Amino acid sequence: MKYIFPLLFISSFFFTANGQDYWTITDHQSIRWNLINEDKLPHSENIEMSGKNMSAIIYYDIDTSRQLTLKRDVILPQLRTFNKTNEPDWKKYRAYFRRTISDDILPTINIGKKIIVPAKVDSVEIAGLLKFYHTPVNGIQIIRTLYPSMEDRFLVEKWEIKNISKKSISIQIENCGLQLKERGYKGIYTFHAFSEAPTSTDLDANQTLNFPVYFGATMNEEDPKDFNYKEAAKQRTDFLEKMSSNLILETPDQTLNQLFYFSKIRASESIFHSSLGLIHSPGGGNYYLGTWANDQVEYCGPFAPYLGYATGNEAALNTYKHFKKNIPTDDSAIPYSFEVDGNFVMNHLDRGDAAMIAYGTAHYALATGDLAIAEELWPLIEWSLAWCHQHRNEDGAVISESDEMEGRIETGTANLSTSSLYYGGLKFGHRLAAELGKNKQAVVYQNRQKEMAEVIENYFGATMSGLETYKYFTENKKLRHWICLPMTMGITTRKEGTIRALFDKLWTENGILVEQAEADSNTLFWDRATLYALRGALKVGDTELAYEKLKSFSQKRLLGDHVPYVIEAYPENNMRHLSAESALYCRIVTEGFLGIEPTALDQFTITPKLPKSWNFLRLKNLSLGGKQMDLDIRRSRKGYDLRIFYKNGNIALDKKIKEGEAVLVDIK
Repeated sequence: MKYIFPLLFISSFFFTANGQDYWTITDHQSIRWNLINEDKLPHSENIEMSGKNMSAIIYYDIDTSRQLTLKRDVILPQLRTFNKTNEPDWKKYRAYFRRTISDDILPTINIGKKIIVPAKVDSVEIAGLLKFYHTPVNGIQIIRTLYPSMEDRFLVEKWEIKNISKKSISIQIENCGLQLKERGYKGIYTFHAFSEAPTSTDLDANQTLNFPVYFGATMNEEDPKDFNYKEAAKQRTDFLEKMSSNLILETPDQTLNQLFYFSKIRASESIFHSSLGLIHSPGGGNYYLGTWANDQVEYCGPFAPYLGYATGNEAALNTYKHFKKNIPTDDSAIPYSFEVDGNFVMNHLDRGDAAMIAYGTAHYALATGDLAIAEELWPLIEWSLAWCHQHRNEDGAVISESDEMEGRIETGTANLSTSSLYYGGLKFGHRLAAELGKNKQAVVYQNRQKEMAEVIENYFGATMSGLETYKYFTENKKLRHWICLPMTMGITTRKEGTIRALFDKLWTENGILVEQAEADSNTLFWDRATLYALRGALKVGDTELAYEKLKSFSQKRLLGDHVPYVIEAYPENNMRHLSAESALYCRIVTEGFLGIEPTALDQFTITPKLPKSWNFLRLKNLSLGGKQMDLDIRRSRKGYDLRIFYKNGNIALDKKIKEGEAVLVDIK
């Protein structure tokens, strides 16, 4: 009987891919890895799945003989634990009740005098669930399916035992059971691992027995008998149905369509009950029940209105409201995150968070189409834009101690990221000010936006590696990943040199490096920059190159050696599936290929850009200004036929447009 705490280790994913696919896309919105003739073994993988009161990272190793080893790291973020005497004090920020359980805690299945061991696997399938198809043994096929409860504190591992022989088989089962207790801030926590199978049964030919194995926790007097795997299955199915039916992408590229769907799942499941209400958190084994100015405010918050998932919109609004509640009353920088149920305020470093907040909040407020929300969030937008304006250097660049990399790499005293995000905040800020009748302020912001464009050109514009692009800060000597940000904000001045820098000099099979390296001496990459760069290249019109890179990157993340979502970083944090990055992937479609931007609460511009190999793009159940619509683009001889329908069938737009033409859409 074993249980182990999660260990940090350097992933082998980066070194083992060699551009090969492991997985294939099925015809029912899943991916499958067929192991029967697999020659890329052994292989180690992990995937995170979350519900509102728990998260689980499933580690699965498959050796050269297709033997499976599972470890389940089950995390209960709301159950705060005491620090251990041998832990550093910073561990209090990650003090979640959690246990990692191996396959030693499993039921025992007997047929006659044989113990059936579900070890060897024929295939693995992912579709918002994780499913292992075991090699039949003694006429028995075992399928194990793992999924989180969306509402309670447990992970389910459902076992399906099917008699695939032509005769009845008698089965005896010894259930497993484990309890581990720990005292924490809310009382006594008990971790439970147990199965609920009948002790004996006769299976007729083709008959199947289903039963759950639970991995979860109770607090104080709560009873694990209340765990219900059938209800949890319904909750997960209902959630996946929402992800499947909202913001449906259809293009000729099956890989892109599938990863877009999976990205909606990961971007939307990492939402937790907290003292702040429902709150989105990054996950990844480290970041729960907290909210950040980059991940939540800047990355995933602005995507929520387009997806139209009510829970996601509620969580986003709670984040913006909490940052608004914590606007400093003096000249200090705004906190960059609120951790541990929002109780631990992280304000020891200015990462350019006011710029992140201005950009993300103004975009979100406009995209909701909701005047009340816009008015409620306006003080946060106004304060953030004022902070950036008041903290510029003599050349007009916004000063910040760091960027979202938090000191992992040098950023100088004024970096391109902070000034670019401020520019984006001014763009959406002046539009929102006009909507709220603040016309003088709108003019001020519009003028400051023009001034910032000049600052970005004059202060950051430079020749780097023989290319007309940007230096990241004054002393910067090597190309950096965040030079993509001016393009993402719509600045085209140095697009040719910047695109070459990103996709010629910095590109790898895992996307864009953080910093230009000599030969292969540097392998540091963060997917968030790659996702911004791809969106930016599409936004400024380099569609073919952007699609070529997106296609290979998507293939790697969906079908390669670490699937099925985009990741945070390498080598840091073992390439974890942080949630907000998946929202950034979806924004490549909404803001990149489609060029959707809110210009008012009831008005959007759309600037379609399709690869030459595509004849169509459809986005069904797209939420614009709070109204669901279907968008259909078809390539024509001179450009595109663009049609947008309300769900009642009324036509919002039916127009022939030229390549790269921006179209104004009024929402009624």
